[in-house]
Amino acid sequence: MVAFGKKLKDRQIQEWQGYYINYKLMKKRVRQYSRQIEVGAQDRRHVLKDFSRMLDNQIEKIVLFVLEQQGVLASRISKLGEWQEALQEQPDLSQISELREAYRAVGQDLLKLLYFVEINAIGLRKILKKFDKRFGYRFTDYYVKTRANHPYSQLQQIFKHVGIGAVVGAISRNLGDLQDRQGSYLSIYDQPPLPLQDPIIDSIKAAVDRLTHSTNFLNFLAQHALIMQDELPAPVEEEAKDQKYHFMSLLLNLVNTFLYMVNTYIIVPTADDYAMSLGAAATVCGVIIGAMAVAQIFSSVYFSAWSNKSYFRPLIFSSIVLLVGNAMYALAYDLDSIAVLLVGRLFCGLGSARAVNRRYISDCVPLKIRMQASAGFVSASALGMACGPALAGLLQFDFKIYKLTFNQDTLPGWVMTLAWLLYLIWLWISFKEPVREVEANGTTEKSNAAGTAGNDELENGVKQPLLISSRNSEEKEGDEDGDQDQEFDDGEETPGESRKPATSLASAYRLLTPSVKVQLLIYFMLKYAMEILVSESSVITTYYFNWSTTAVAIFLFCIGLTVLPVNIIVGSYISNMFEDRQILLASEIMVCIGILLSFHVIIQYTVPQYVISGLIMFVSAEVLEGVNLSLLSRVMSSRLSRGTYNGGLLSTEAGTIARVIADATITLAGYLGDKLLLNVTLLPSLLICIGSIIATIFTYNTLY
Repeated sequence: MVAFGKKLKDRQIQEWQGYYINYKLMKKRVRQYSRQIEVGAQDRRHVLKDFSRMLDNQIEKIVLFVLEQQGVLASRISKLGEWQEALQEQPDLSQISELREAYRAVGQDLLKLLYFVEINAIGLRKILKKFDKRFGYRFTDYYVKTRANHPYSQLQQIFKHVGIGAVVGAISRNLGDLQDRQGSYLSIYDQPPLPLQDPIIDSIKAAVDRLTHSTNFLNFLAQHALIMQDELPAPVEEEAKDQKYHFMSLLLNLVNTFLYMVNTYIIVPTADDYAMSLGAAATVCGVIIGAMAVAQIFSSVYFSAWSNKSYFRPLIFSSIVLLVGNAMYALAYDLDSIAVLLVGRLFCGLGSARAVNRRYISDCVPLKIRMQASAGFVSASALGMACGPALAGLLQFDFKIYKLTFNQDTLPGWVMTLAWLLYLIWLWISFKEPVREVEANGTTEKSNAAGTAGNDELENGVKQPLLISSRNSEEKEGDEDGDQDQEFDDGEETPGESRKPATSLASAYRLLTPSVKVQLLIYFMLKYAMEILVSESSVITTYYFNWSTTAVAIFLFCIGLTVLPVNIIVGSYISNMFEDRQILLASEIMVCIGILLSFHVIIQYTVPQYVISGLIMFVSAEVLEGVNLSLLSRVMSSRLSRGTYNGGLLSTEAGTIARVIADATITLAGYLGDKLLLNVTLLPSLLICIGSIIATIFTYNTLY
């Protein structure tokens, strides 16, 4: 794997090389600082002042060059505008075509400038993280806080592309005016906007969105899948290659995702009744629901490893195990065995192939439609979550065929058994195993398991408390004055080791920096809170409001339906008005408010209180999930973007463990009686949420 310094050099525009951030020089300076502090030649305060000045100079060099190039582009557009005015008086089709090509040429040069800014922004983030890791000092926190919000901030010029928007608008408007409108006088500013059929405009818009983390509904939704793009933008001259993929195989992966989520939530409205019919307490529903998540902790690991070699075989195995598990769940009623029921749910968890579904999209779907496929993955999950309880509400029958009972408790198991049988047949007939590229040594190339982590912002390894000795630096980093092609990012390891994926969950955990740990804590918190709300809904509503199974199913169906509308609002509007870290903190606070409103204190507990607080908690958690995973993808080490033990697996494990603990909490709290169940289960949610808010505040400026 090529190191970041080498990749950065390769992606630079040759004629602009002198204007890029000097990443190699700054790495060298950081190593010199560590030696000087160790021998007492410099104090920490002087180092921070000197490095800040050096960074300011680097940023100023970049910004002044960008402003100069903007002026050149503006001058060219102004001259083209004069040409366009002349053509309006004396139209000439050949000259109009030539003028359009001239505007496109300006657009290409603007695209080069956007890539220039983007690569410098990535390099700047990386050198800040490297400084923090070497000295154990929160320099990024200080630097961003003092520079980002200053009225003369040059840092904002890098991250917010100040002034480039005007150039983008001028090119877009003039190319729009030159399009053949068949006599229409509408412009790009009219509503509804007329589509621009020029690919250069789409490329510019995508580059601007990446630079500012501006987003749209599809992009925001796709972030929930934790499937990211390459850490550095592709060179401007590099054209996207048409990569063939098998649509039916992608569809089968999405259907697998949908069915699994239906399978997870179809039992929620009836799990308490089923437990009581088998002689157990109603709160044992927590164990019944959570058994699936317990098994998923282990299945996520072996399915992630299995997908290194095949997609078809793990999907076949998953379908068979789920078929058997659902049949056991349904048969437990006639066998009068709570053990059979729990084993059936464990089997369902062992059949969780979400790691395979995510991996297939990352590895086998072309980049140009990967965002849509990722959004499809999340949409299928959300739709399954809503349809599961709704389907349970419809299965209100009670009859027998021979010795088998079909009622509201067993029908969810039988329906899912049939669904997985049909899916298994469809899978066997239609799925096409993709051809894997083979490396020179004959081993199968293992593609990115969770997508390549966006921007590769964090160095691998845990941040050191003070600094690393000069002797270790020399031994492990190599000769700092050596050839630039031998650079590597992770100064605590050899070049080869610094790019290797983690080989175990323990080694993956050691790569987590404070920012990543906070994001995983937030993910744990939101999954815990959502699981408490959903899993105990049947018990709580029966105790307080005497709701029927159908009423519980309708409630869960309605909150499940909020997922897509909420993501449309956040992805299309809110995320373009506020920074991700601002939305993150606000969403955490709203989740906390939802939890507080859910407590039963003194006054009578009412349906409006329960429904409104549940909606606030659930909707805020959904918003939080998208932003949280977006930030997680940007602060995670590149070593966690590959192999079996990747960032996607870590986030899945964090969420699954949260669900397991939440379901166990419900069952344990049940021993205190239904009267205390609500408050006892909400208290851990509140404490974890408050803890995540405090942790977010402490790492807020490192999420820049």
